[in-house]
Amino acid sequence: MRFYTLLNFQHVILYLIPSLIFILIFGLALGYSHFYGNDSEKRKERIHNRYPGDIEEREAPFPLSLILIIAGTILWAFLYIIGTGLLGVKI
Repeated sequence: MRFYTLLNFQHVILYLIPSLIFILIFGLALGYSHFYGNDSEKRKERIHNRYPGDIEEREAPFPLSLILIIAGTILWAFLYIIGTGLLGVKI
């Protein structure tokens, strides 16, 4: 049992909001998977390296969803540290 209900609310927000944002980004990623430029189709077709077992390496566009997830994770971690420090919460 917790005596400080505000602490429970903070934990719910800190766990719920990032997971909802991740679900939203992942849903958008299913529809829009890559940044497209003028040379995107050529980059998808051009083979840079061939590995044993007929594995081919291409320089395809970096997925938009990964950019947003990585940036969001870094931003959330930074804001979590700042928020915990400003509120004076003991971990």
